[in-house]
Amino acid sequence: MKINYHKLMLDEIERMTSEEKRPKLLLHSCCAPCSSFVIEYLSTYFEMEVYFFNPNIHPKKEYLRRLDEQIRMVEEMGLNYQVIGPEHQSELFYEAVKGCERLGEGSERCVRCFDLRLEKAAEYAAAHGFEYFTTSLTISPMKNAAKLNELGEAAGLKYGVKFLNSDFKKNNGYKRSIELSKQYDLYRQHYCGCAFSIKEQQEREARKREQLSSGE
Repeated sequence: MKINYHKLMLDEIERMTSEEKRPKLLLHSCCAPCSSFVIEYLSTYFEMEVYFFNPNIHPKKEYLRRLDEQIRMVEEMGLNYQVIGPEHQSELFYEAVKGCERLGEGSERCVRCFDLRLEKAAEYAAAHGFEYFTTSLTISPMKNAAKLNELGEAAGLKYGVKFLNSDFKKNNGYKRSIELSKQYDLYRQHYCGCAFSIKEQQEREARKREQLSSGE
């Protein structure tokens, strides 16, 4: 049976508001554009901090550019939120996806990457007194929201912190993120993040050029 993760989130928020609670939530953010709507929406219900843990991003200068853009966006939105940006620990990513290097985007390689990032977010949330954590990753139409929620729930159980289920692309969430990206003139990256996704994109572009030159 297909689970409606968006409804689960709304039900949880309704329960909180009925109890007049405003708990602390740690948002794992993959990038400023994806987190824009998520921050705007969740700010109504939670005290938040943003956790930018993305060791998959390659090269390091790209990681730093995306982190800087995350910080700028939060500031320009007028929010007094701390953006936690750990060191660029790319070795953690390569260790996590070892053996899956040749698999394409959306494969087990991505699942392992998501699992690493969500587990670290859960670990940080538990260690710093957050009641909830969640991720902006579910706003992407290219990401498997069911798998992300499954991984988030497992990480939450492991560390004793509640994972807020989500499917942020629902109800025009993705569309709103595009609008906010334009409003704040956010840098939108042209590849997912890792070295493998860069190579795969280059290969796709090369095939397109070949097709155009051959008249296919």
